[in-house]
Amino acid sequence: MNETLSLAPALATGVLLGVMFFGGLWWTVRKGVASQRPALWFFGSLLLRMSIALAGFYFVSGGHWERLLVCLFGFVTARLIVTRLTRPPVEQRNAPAKEAIHAS
Repeated sequence: MNETLSLAPALATGVLLGVMFFGGLWWTVRKGVASQRPALWFFGSLLLRMSIALAGFYFVSGGHWERLLVCLFGFVTARLIVTRLTRPPVEQRNAPAKEAIHAS
């Protein structure tokens, strides 16, 4: 029981790292598409997000593979959460494509 409670901070940190990583990716895509220099946005964001995530995994693990595994589980769980929160509303996803009007 005590070991399980000691893994809770690793799980919470993994979720936080995942929200920062995938939320940052979503924000970057939105900004990068409208930018004059999208490559700069995407490359800079990749470096920043990867640096934060890898440093977070390194410090959370502390040399224990169990903590690293739980942190990774939280990271993947955050991906599912961010994906669900950032998807477009149902009406936009299921809207039929506009068809061209043909002269008969």
